[in-house]
Amino acid sequence: MANTFGKVSGTFQEADEIYAKVSGTWKEVDEVYGKVSGNWKLVFSAFEATSFATVSSGSGTFTVPDQANAIHIQFAVGGGGGAFRGADYDKAGGESAGGGGGSGGYISDKILTVSSGETISYSVGSGGAANNAIPTRYNGSSSAGTNTTLSGSSTGSLFTLNGGGGASASGGGVQGPLRSNSSGAAGSHSISGTAITSGNFRDTDGTTKAVTTNTSGPTGTFNDSGNGAAGVNPGNCSGDNCQIGGGAGGASYDANVSGGAGSPQGGSTGGSDGTRGSGGGGGGAQYGSGEVTGHGGDGGNGEIKYRFLKVN
Repeated sequence: MANTFGKVSGTFQEADEIYAKVSGTWKEVDEVYGKVSGNWKLVFSAFEATSFATVSSGSGTFTVPDQANAIHIQFAVGGGGGAFRGADYDKAGGESAGGGGGSGGYISDKILTVSSGETISYSVGSGGAANNAIPTRYNGSSSAGTNTTLSGSSTGSLFTLNGGGGASASGGGVQGPLRSNSSGAAGSHSISGTAITSGNFRDTDGTTKAVTTNTSGPTGTFNDSGNGAAGVNPGNCSGDNCQIGGGAGGASYDANVSGGAGSPQGGSTGGSDGTRGSGGGGGGAQYGSGEVTGHGGDGGNGEIKYRFLKVN
């Protein structure tokens, strides 16, 4: 359907909204028909927000619909970092817990300008793998999460949400010294697109709403974005055969999605995997079956959930 124009002060301008007076009250029109060569044809249809779509892995493209001028990112996050395993020693005077992985940078309910008909390219970050290998338990590192990105063929880069860092350890040996432990670092974020913070749009229920009413994302705050969080690093305990639990993974979405749990001290399970861009939980030492409780968890994968709007 072609765009609809009206003459305003002698100049034709494209119509975003059309109103008609009904029983003395101005009401917004959903559709306008005109007679063309004796046949009634649709000449105007108010653009309503599209349904949400989610991409949770890989890369690809999609197209901005006709009449849309904005993309609403309900949520997006970079991949979470992998945790590190716990380690025990042969009379080195202590034991080591694995640090948790960091979480990825995030977006919650941000609206960015796009151009009708342009191609949007996306890449969703993967969670980093935990390093649970025996040979590297005293000196090694887990994998970082990878970045989640979005860009337009005409608008350029819209955002980059960096993945959280992987946890690591260094400087240890089976008979000592105790290793130095590091948790995964927080993933950073960069918003390159133009944010829309005011104006109105027509929602899927046909009502006109302010853009600021979009608060259904994980943080509950409109136009929110930020860095991830570092994982927890419990370090080393003191004394041969001491017990120490693993560090929790960094929470994502400003602490609204928990990171993977560290292996619980004295328990029977290892660190758990992160979800939705949060970091994996670290492994513990000197309890249960070491090849279970000593293991750390993988970071959670990234994600993007979006829809298109026409903001006036």
